[in-house]
Amino acid sequence: MTDATPVTPETTEPPVDQDVSERGSNRSQRPESDAFKAFVTSSWAPRAALDVEPARAAPFAAARRAMLSERFPGARLVIPAGPLRVRSNDTDYRFRPHSAFAHLTGTGWDTDPDTVLVLHPVEPGTGDSGGRGGEDGSGRSAHRAVLYVRPLAARDTEEFYADARYGEFWVGARPSLDDVATRTGIDARHVDGLRDALAKDVGADGVALLVVTGADEAVEDLVDAIRAESGLDGTTQDAGARVEDEQVTEAQWLERARIAYQRTDAALVEAVSELRLVKDAHEVEQMRDAVAATIAGFSEVVRNLPRALGHRRGERVVETTFDAHARLEGNAVGYETIAAAGDHATTLHWIRNDGAVRPGELVLLDAGVEVDSLYTADVTRTLPVDGEYTDVQRRVYQAVLDAADAAFAAAVPGARFRDVHAAAMEVVAARLEEWGLLPVSAEESLSPDGQQHRRWMVHGTSHHLGLDVHDCAQARRDLYVDGVIEPGMVFTIEPGLYFKADDLAVPAEYRGIGVRIEDDVLVTADGNENLSAALPRRPEDVEAWMASLRD
Repeated sequence: MTDATPVTPETTEPPVDQDVSERGSNRSQRPESDAFKAFVTSSWAPRAALDVEPARAAPFAAARRAMLSERFPGARLVIPAGPLRVRSNDTDYRFRPHSAFAHLTGTGWDTDPDTVLVLHPVEPGTGDSGGRGGEDGSGRSAHRAVLYVRPLAARDTEEFYADARYGEFWVGARPSLDDVATRTGIDARHVDGLRDALAKDVGADGVALLVVTGADEAVEDLVDAIRAESGLDGTTQDAGARVEDEQVTEAQWLERARIAYQRTDAALVEAVSELRLVKDAHEVEQMRDAVAATIAGFSEVVRNLPRALGHRRGERVVETTFDAHARLEGNAVGYETIAAAGDHATTLHWIRNDGAVRPGELVLLDAGVEVDSLYTADVTRTLPVDGEYTDVQRRVYQAVLDAADAAFAAAVPGARFRDVHAAAMEVVAARLEEWGLLPVSAEESLSPDGQQHRRWMVHGTSHHLGLDVHDCAQARRDLYVDGVIEPGMVFTIEPGLYFKADDLAVPAEYRGIGVRIEDDVLVTADGNENLSAALPRRPEDVEAWMASLRD
């Protein structure tokens, strides 16, 4: 990789008092002469305009912001994209914005680091369009959205040629403020104005200032500093919710506590997560694209299984085959690919992927393509390396498939999310009892005081899916695991059975077998749709599919 600073023929000793944080570039120094600066910033043709069009997601993102606005009237909401993250010394990881930012702006540019979305409170009904005031989404919210952006620097600036992190010479041209506004439909301003914009009217009797925590530590520190300057404690920002020496009813106290909580960062983090529980039409379309790309990646893996058999790290052949496909056809993988052969498949999150792929064994592939919009699929198939399951492998596989089918039958509007897992576990416990593996009856094992069947499936059966592979993770329990299933929800169904090679509680024929079958389900008005149904699930169909790809 190119050094992060240009090389100069002159060398100078670093100052004795040089800060440790400044020593990463001591291996080289950029030229400092006035002649160099004048020459490097001159004789450039006018920049070609970026090909920027309004994002298809923009109107959907506006509607999402309007829904968030309804929950936080009068509060200023701060949603950072996040900074670049250091990978090693002066090299950064490839940038991916915080999922709340991507959801509320409809953008996922790699030029978004340090950008901050701010929803400024305004008189109800006078804010940005995109609310639910009409069928065309023309209602107006109680907030005005502004993106605070680090825009493209002019070519006569030092940043242009000398800044290895942001400079155009190093990482390419960033969009201008106009480019950002065109793409997102959101007013864009220079990030240098962020502090003054956040501080306006903040105080105990004024605007509450809330930030999505965990996205950008520098922005959080800025918000905390503004709160401190304004006399807020940074936790509960509604002084009126706490009344001293006043007799209030329990209902009044609870209502005041609710209002106080709604003016905390935790409430905002919770809200931006819960907004994603039900997907809109654009999100469903993106999920379909992600699943389709993922299925194609699984086919590529099957075609390359013979190559995996001949490599000492056959699991890496499986992993890199899928990951290369994901990078070519989408943004990247949505999470670290699990390519687990043999006993490695009994380790739930095996991502080391350094083992051999051997004849007669199974290989468990748990993988998903993240498309350019940052939505990801999450699909698992357990494949026979030789193309055909053995009798015991088929027995275990069929039990897992039956559990998955039972979960699909439970994944309908009006049911509870927890019912999906319960349905799968009834099948798993019954099969384990049938095989003589349970120390108690299936009924006793399924009781809260039993759960012996969970020895062989310690994970849950489902999780929400979308911008994050484990989406909506900060949602309240009563809306997630205890929540009612609604049309538009997208989640996984992924039961499994895992018999470790050293598990003395099972006969030897089961040891070293791990099976998981995972599909992505969209809840519809009258049931559900298996988004990944095009990837074979039944054992005989898997075998026929693999044979067709190897011919």
